[in-house]
Amino acid sequence: MDYIDYYKILDLKKDASNDDIKKAYRKLARKHHPDLNPNNEEANKKFQQINEANEVLSDPEKRKKYDKYGKDWQHADQLDAQEQQRRQYQSQGGGYSGGGGYSGGFDGEDFSDFFSSMFGGGGGRSGRNSPFKGQDYNADLQLNLIDAYTTHKQTLTVNGKQVRITIPAGVENGQKIKLPGYGAAGVNNGPPGDLYIKFNISDHPRFKRKGNDIYIQEEIDLYTAILGGEKIVETLNGKVKLKIPEGTQPDTTLRLKGKGFPIYKKADAFGDLYVKWQIKLPTNLTAEQRELFEKLSKS
Repeated sequence: MDYIDYYKILDLKKDASNDDIKKAYRKLARKHHPDLNPNNEEANKKFQQINEANEVLSDPEKRKKYDKYGKDWQHADQLDAQEQQRRQYQSQGGGYSGGGGYSGGFDGEDFSDFFSSMFGGGGGRSGRNSPFKGQDYNADLQLNLIDAYTTHKQTLTVNGKQVRITIPAGVENGQKIKLPGYGAAGVNNGPPGDLYIKFNISDHPRFKRKGNDIYIQEEIDLYTAILGGEKIVETLNGKVKLKIPEGTQPDTTLRLKGKGFPIYKKADAFGDLYVKWQIKLPTNLTAEQRELFEKLSKS
């Protein structure tokens, strides 16, 4: 995988505080968000790099490893173990054929030479040729509620490569899915890393989702609420005609079973739709209308 300088991506110095990282991430994420840059592959790639950089630098443990090992930070535990073994070997009078000692802290320099000397090449102690899994990739995918309602395909650009995925209906905001083998190549013939995709689902102005249920508000006039009637209501999968009983009170909620959101990876299974009636009162009454209401109030 090509080396990506996370500090450079977020336009930060190495001594940046956590607040600096948050501010930089929010600013750049807004600028390069796919919704603001439709059909712009370069902006999409940049947005994914920004998310990747933020995920590492905003996590103190990951940042510590990244600052020490650069692009090889995900192998930090193995490298620390190997370095400890080397020091123990030297303290017992042994030598190290890997080409010089290591004092730690690379200050942003490329660590690939040392990494190769530890895990690549022939000869030497066992462990240098040990296979290691490649780095995992993380990507954020923005969806609207209508997208999440149906199973569909999308193409992502991850580390310069296009990945076509099928998104099952019913995914939730913040949910992650794993695509095995779509990460970076492994080390010393190790298996490739995985790709983790996180879904960010934007709010809908009309439909409010809570789990697998959908909530909406519909307006009816006072006369329909009192006398009863019918109203056609738009749902996520078409229009339905609803009967409104006489004397319907404000905020009365009607449940439509199976008219909500599809349940993730459960065929033909749906949540429910809840319709709350909002009653619109008449305004600008004529004298005659006002008189009628006054008579009703006294009856």
